[in-house]
Amino acid sequence: QVQLVESGGDSVQDGGSLRLSCTASGNILNVDSMGWHRQASGREREWVASVSHDGSTNYLGSVRGRFAISMDNTKRTAFLEMNGLKPGDSGVYYCVAYIQGRAYWGQGTQVTVSS
Repeated sequence: QVQLVESGGDSVQDGGSLRLSCTASGNILNVDSMGWHRQASGREREWVASVSHDGSTNYLGSVRGRFAISMDNTKRTAFLEMNGLKPGDSGVYYCVAYIQGRAYWGQGTQVTVSS
């Protein structure tokens, strides 16, 4: 059984910063990659960023240069550093971990950016 626990969501002003964390626990040999998705109210969930076990990263175009994803393999924890937040970044942020060919999701953490 694998569980993901996210933290760090909060309410901030336009231009603010937040750091999200996601830790995987359970029967895990290796984490292949981890990522973040988000879902704004009334919209479909969208992919935001991913990081693989070798440290390579990918970003949604609208967050590139403002967000930074990283992963601590030993702690099985992923981080999403978010700077220059905009109201359009608001939503529930979900962590996903790919482990031995399966995807595991966290429960989500709320990010609200007000203008």
